[in-house]
Amino acid sequence: MPDFIQLLPDAIANQIAAGEVVQRPASALKELLENAVDAGASQIQVVIKDAGKQLIQVIDNGKGMSPTDARMSFERHATSKIRTAQDLFAIRTFGFRGEAMASIAAVAQVELKTKTQEAEVGTLIQIEGSEVKKQEPAALPIGTSVAMKNLFFNVPARRNFLKSNPVEMRHIVDEFQRVALSYPEIAFSLYQQDLETYNLLPGKLSQRIVGLFGKGIQNQLVPCEEETPHLSIKGYVGKPEYAKKTRGEQFFFVNNRYIKSSYLHHAVHTAFEGLIQADQHPFYVLFLDIDPATIDINVHPTKTEIKFEDERTIYAVIRSAVKQALGAHQVMPALDFSMDVNFQENWTTNPQVSVDVDREYSYKTYNTPEFQRASVSGWERLFEGDVPQSVSQKSPGLGDEDQELLTFPSRASAGEVSMALQQEAGAGTGTTFQVERSYIVAQMSTGLLIVDQQLAHERILYERYGKQLQTTQGASQQCLFPTVLTLNPADFALVMDMLPELVSLGFLVDEFGKDTVVIRGVPAETQVKNEKELFEGLIEQYKNFKNELSLDKKENLARSLAKRSCLKKGQKLDAQEMETLVGQLFACPNPNYSPSGNKTFVKLDLTSIHAFFAK
Repeated sequence: MPDFIQLLPDAIANQIAAGEVVQRPASALKELLENAVDAGASQIQVVIKDAGKQLIQVIDNGKGMSPTDARMSFERHATSKIRTAQDLFAIRTFGFRGEAMASIAAVAQVELKTKTQEAEVGTLIQIEGSEVKKQEPAALPIGTSVAMKNLFFNVPARRNFLKSNPVEMRHIVDEFQRVALSYPEIAFSLYQQDLETYNLLPGKLSQRIVGLFGKGIQNQLVPCEEETPHLSIKGYVGKPEYAKKTRGEQFFFVNNRYIKSSYLHHAVHTAFEGLIQADQHPFYVLFLDIDPATIDINVHPTKTEIKFEDERTIYAVIRSAVKQALGAHQVMPALDFSMDVNFQENWTTNPQVSVDVDREYSYKTYNTPEFQRASVSGWERLFEGDVPQSVSQKSPGLGDEDQELLTFPSRASAGEVSMALQQEAGAGTGTTFQVERSYIVAQMSTGLLIVDQQLAHERILYERYGKQLQTTQGASQQCLFPTVLTLNPADFALVMDMLPELVSLGFLVDEFGKDTVVIRGVPAETQVKNEKELFEGLIEQYKNFKNELSLDKKENLARSLAKRSCLKKGQKLDAQEMETLVGQLFACPNPNYSPSGNKTFVKLDLTSIHAFFAK
């Protein structure tokens, strides 16, 4: 019987391994950045073209490699980090598997330039598809430069499955941010299409956070530090009032290695309990220093998952440290940025400033109108459809705003009943009224219809925006004064990716320099008071849905804009607006549920009403 089992050629084996290590351009960038950090570089430069599909180049001033090491780095399971099995339990470097360079060389055209400080000349190696094309000496500066060109050139199926350039660029920026945060003492720079995106100088962790996420985050940072015999924690958490509904600005580092851990995230979220809503996520950058012998990082090829020996203790320490930081954040001194004027806060106070309390949303403890018993004369004419003048007059002490509201107190009186009839008569038709400025009650032939105005309007807008995205004919209203908005690079790439869809909805958005857009128009029927808040909220909601739901771009965008621009609870409507809203709701193909799956209305038929009174 012939033998069928044979060893795979190295080129095929490397391509198989590359499927786990190099999933997209961001994966290759991560491996190259980690190699540069492990080489002891103090300055790292990243050059990106065509979102990494054409070129990813990482240049560092590390210690470099000898000609032999340069060639061996492209062999599978060749590494300088470990020698014995015991070394796996004392890993403090990024790389240790010895698969990254071999995997990258299997699916791309790689050019390696390296030189050590002791060598007179450097080494140039060119590899395509695991095949060495050239190796020769060259005059080079100290350090290493790795240029990865035409990713997946020999695997066209993998290349076709890559996302659009803005999406891939967002992943690249995410990986860049993680490595840059882990080593604030190293200078990092990122160039995209020959344009500088980041230029991060070496400094403190707080400076690095501000450099990556903008100066607006400076006032949000709360120092967090804890020392225990088991581990030490240092870093920053964001103040509760700046929590967002989208995840993405949460960073855990274990021994300077970025990890993903829902368990540890829950510890931080628990520490914020009572300070933020359940669906919000706080900002944090936390570094855990722990004995490598108590963790296992050899879990996944991406090395973003770690197994801890004692997870309960780590959970408790993190929760306690964050709680302590939040409890003391109001008496903490300002962040020290070495007195750089660019990071100074304005501590001048204005004694003239007063706080304007919105009584509409406060507890009405003061100035509450007293309901007086109104006259009930002429009650028999109520059934003739004609309300007497004495009833339709306003009671003393009641304003116009309170006249249009109908409340249901715990104890009924003749005066309160009269007030209800009075308000219903003043509503126009007398068949539609508003409860708590949140619900619309409409009369039907078979009973009552109770509509949630926010969910109903969200359904109406979702249907409308969906049609506009399909027909690309969204109406727009010009802004009197265009709004200039500066975004972080990841959000800017996201906006550029959504630009055609935004135009279809009615947004007039133009690129306005580096990471900056100008908003010249918004959808016509949106009730906008602040174009900046609407646009930022739309981006935030889009990212939130993208993380939680598997939606295509158009549906996600329609849902996000409907969520951000719909009527909110607490907004007063007149009779005509209520009737229009109910009519538009039942004109939708699916009026029963909002886009999120919640009921938009409830029917209360006469049978149910009779049952309440045991009839």
